Amino acid sequence: MKRLRSLVVALIVVIAPISTAVAATLEDLERQLKDLQSQIERLKSEKQEQDRRMREIEAAQKEKATKEAEALKAQVMRGEEQERKTGILAEELEAIKSKFILPEKVEYKSIYGLGPAASKVYQVPRGLSLGGYGETNLRLFVDDEADKDKDVFDFLRFVTYIGYKFTDRIILNSEIEFEHATTSSTVSASGGSVSVEFAYLDFLLLDPLNVRAGLVLIPMGFINELHEPTTFLGNIRPEVEQRIIPTTWRENGAGFFGTLLPGLEYRTYVVNSLNAKGFSSASDRAARQVGNRAFAEDFAWTGRLDYTPIPGLLVGGSFFWGNTGQDQQFAGQKIDAPFTLYEFHGQYQYRGLQLRALFAQGHIGDAAILSQDLVSRGQAANGPISSRLVGGYVEVGYDILPLFLPETTQSLSPFVRFERFDTQADVPAGFTAAKVNDVALYTLGLSYKPIPNVVLKLDYRNFDPEAGQIADEVNIGFGFIF
Repeated sequence: MKRLRSLVVALIVVIAPISTAVAATLEDLERQLKDLQSQIERLKSEKQEQDRRMREIEAAQKEKATKEAEALKAQVMRGEEQERKTGILAEELEAIKSKFILPEKVEYKSIYGLGPAASKVYQVPRGLSLGGYGETNLRLFVDDEADKDKDVFDFLRFVTYIGYKFTDRIILNSEIEFEHATTSSTVSASGGSVSVEFAYLDFLLLDPLNVRAGLVLIPMGFINELHEPTTFLGNIRPEVEQRIIPTTWRENGAGFFGTLLPGLEYRTYVVNSLNAKGFSSASDRAARQVGNRAFAEDFAWTGRLDYTPIPGLLVGGSFFWGNTGQDQQFAGQKIDAPFTLYEFHGQYQYRGLQLRALFAQGHIGDAAILSQDLVSRGQAANGPISSRLVGGYVEVGYDILPLFLPETTQSLSPFVRFERFDTQADVPAGFTAAKVNDVALYTLGLSYKPIPNVVLKLDYRNFDPEAGQIADEVNIGFGFIF
C-alpha cells in the first residue's frame, strides 16, 4: 500500500512537470495557430483587395479600350462622312465645270463648216465655251518702182469666240474680231476696228434639218467660213477669196443646214442683200452690209452643197443671188442691180498632200447705170463697174516632215499657189477697163507647225497684171488658235 502511494506520488511528481510543459506547448501552439490564422485572413484580405484592384484596373482598361475604340470608330465615321462630302463637292464642281468651264480636252475639228476653234461650242456638254485665234504679218515690198508702198508690220487680227450651249438643241455662237491692234489712229495709219464677224443661234432639230438665225457667214468658198490661220497656207488669204468672194462676208438672215446623206452637207439662208452703192472696179467688198443697220429693201438667197465621196476628197459649190439696189437712186433712177455670184471648189488631202482648186464668177446687172452713178458722185476713180468679175486658183502643198521623222506631230509644208482674177472682165460700153485689175498671182511659201495650234509662215507673192505694175511681197508671220 505504501509502495502504491509512493509510486503514485512519484508518478505525479514526474507527470506534473510534463503536463505543465505540455500545457504550455499547447498554449503556444494555439497562439501560433491563431497568428497563422490571422496571417491567412490578412493574406486573404490582401488577395481580395488585389483582386478588386485588378478588376478595377481591368474595368478601367476595358472602359479606356472601349472609349478608344469608340473614338476610332467616330474618327472613321467622320472620315467617311468627310469623304462623302468631298465626293459630293467633287461631283458638284465637275457639274459646274461641265456647265460653265471649257472641257480640259477638245478635239479641234471643223463642225458645220466652221473653223476648229469656232466649232468648240458644239463639243461642250453645256454652258460657256471660249476660243479664238490671232495672226500677225510683216509685209516687205520688193521692186516697188513707184516707191509708194511702205513695209508694214501688222498685228492683223485677234479674234475671240464666245459660245453658249443652252441645251443640247439650242446653241449661241459668236466671233468678235479686233483688227490692226487698235481703233485709234496712229502717225502711220488710221485705226483698226472691232467687229462682230458672226453671231447666231442654232436650233438643232434633225441631222437633215437644223435652223440658224442671226448674223451668219455667207457659205461660199474655202476661206469665208474656215478662215483660221492654221487652216490655210500662206500669210495672206487668197486674193480670189477677197476680191471675187469678199471674205470675210456676213449678213443678217436665217436658214437651214444639215446632212442630207452620209458625206452630203448643205447650208442655205435668206439674208439681206448687198448695197450696190459699194461696188467698185477693184472688188465687191464695200457692197457688204455686215449686219450694220443693213438696208433690207432687197433680200438675197445663198446656199452651198458639199460632198465627200471618199475620205480626204471634198467637192462642192455655192451661190449668192439677189437684187442690190435697195430702193435707192442711181444716176437719177431706181434700179434692181441684180447680183449673182457662184463658185465651185474641190479639195483632196492624203497623208501630207493637200490640193485645192476654186473657180468663182460674179455678174452685176445694170452695170452701166452703176458706173454712171459713180461718175455723177465724183467717184469715177472707183469705176467703171464691170458686169462680170471672175477668178480662180489652184494650190498644192505637201508636209515633208513625216518623210524624215515618221512619228512627229509637227509639220513643215512647202506650197505653191497660182491665182488668176479680173474684176473688170466685162465693162459697159463707153468705159475702159483698167488692165491692172486683170492679174496673175504666183505665191510660193512655207508653213511650219510646231504644234497643231500654232503656225509659222513665210511666203513670196509675185503679181503679174496685164498692165501697170504691182510690187511683189515677202510675208513673214505667225498664227494660232485656241
